[in-house]
Amino acid sequence: MKKHNPFKIFLSVAACRLTRFFLRILHRGGTTLPGRSAMLFDKKILEVVSRGMKIIVVTGTNGKTTTCSMLRNSLQESGIEPLSNISGANLLTGITAEFTAQAKLTGKPKKRYAIVECDEGALKKVVPLIKPRAIVVTNLFRDQLDRYGEVMHTLEEIKKGIALVPKTILCLNADCSLTASLGTDVPNPVYYYGISTDAGSADSSSDSLSDAKYCIKCGAEYVYDYHTYAHLGGFRCPKCGYKRIKPFTEVTSIDKIAAKGSDITVQFHNNKMQKTDSEKIHIGLPALYNIYNGIAAIAAYECAGWKRQAITSSLANVNSSFGRMETFNYNNVEIQMILVKNPAGCNQSLSYLSSVNEDYVAVFCLNDKTADGHDISWIWDADHELVANDPHCKFIYVSGTRATDMRIRLKYAGADESKIKLIEKESELLEEMTSHELPVFVLPNYTSMLSLRAVVSQATGKKEFWKDQKNK
Repeated sequence: MKKHNPFKIFLSVAACRLTRFFLRILHRGGTTLPGRSAMLFDKKILEVVSRGMKIIVVTGTNGKTTTCSMLRNSLQESGIEPLSNISGANLLTGITAEFTAQAKLTGKPKKRYAIVECDEGALKKVVPLIKPRAIVVTNLFRDQLDRYGEVMHTLEEIKKGIALVPKTILCLNADCSLTASLGTDVPNPVYYYGISTDAGSADSSSDSLSDAKYCIKCGAEYVYDYHTYAHLGGFRCPKCGYKRIKPFTEVTSIDKIAAKGSDITVQFHNNKMQKTDSEKIHIGLPALYNIYNGIAAIAAYECAGWKRQAITSSLANVNSSFGRMETFNYNNVEIQMILVKNPAGCNQSLSYLSSVNEDYVAVFCLNDKTADGHDISWIWDADHELVANDPHCKFIYVSGTRATDMRIRLKYAGADESKIKLIEKESELLEEMTSHELPVFVLPNYTSMLSLRAVVSQATGKKEFWKDQKNK
């Protein structure tokens, strides 16, 4: 590691702390600007303030925040308070801010463990500095096309990051043909996880395969033995033979998926792919994609060499993370906020709503700011028909800078126009959507989630995310 000037280290840490302090007095999160302040004095201060720490990095299109939450919760239940960018500020500046703010003025880390959510495009800038023990890649889908381009570009960005840390263990989703390909021809140790053909609740329909319809090796069309959702499942290429790799950690049975969580059976294998033991596990969050997040967290624990029992037992108690299945109660009305940002994730959320066996209110919030991606055409690829035609969906509200586009999308999905209402102000939206005394499900994209969440949090007395962190 390049030698860093002690005085510049001191200035970096001091600048970061002061910037965050003043921002939070102003009730701003202080997630990225403190990192920029620190980097003014030492561009690679992250290398110093993370030195010697045991770090797991989680990247991929969907599931990063929830997987990190699961890992963080398990460590906390074990009596360890890890450093973690809980706000979701997952670019170099946000990660630098988190590490630097929690370092001593000498730059020495105060904590031994870190769980880091990292943007796919930022991986190549972050991992060479922090040298993680493991990198978890959850999945790859089309996301923010104006920023990333097609999904193959995102894959290449992750490859660039992996190439810079050849000793780091790769923890890969075996069911995603794109993600699994990252384990090919690399010096890194590779650990796979997935859901097997025997998982009885897995979706057998083809769903949407547009993100990875053709073989990444030869271009032939994949054949699927089964699907879980989207392009995830038992893929194989009939031409070149590229196929799903048998995972070390594998869900062999999905026994129950309900609103309060899921029950699964997980089979573990050793390095010789011999079965070692199996375990029944409860994951305290609903939906199939949270089963993937759960086994990703288990696999990460295995890669880190930590005690498996700590993570498998803690998954029953995992709480929803920032804007992801997060629940609020306002005037005795339950509000659940489910972040959506691309077709695959949105389809899973819409499917979850359509499975709710009671009347409810649906709220769609859509912005097109830089952090969201200016291209919102993805809403036409998501199956909004699932909710638009659901008899249990009694009222629909739309909001955000592109609310009109969302209203048009719902109209074409078959929703009764008379039950769709556009509301611009978040405070007015909160009152309207809870006026029916029915459960409310809010599906916002990123910046619309942040603005509405701030209003709902204040109204319900929930702390701002940075005040609610134990590790601050």
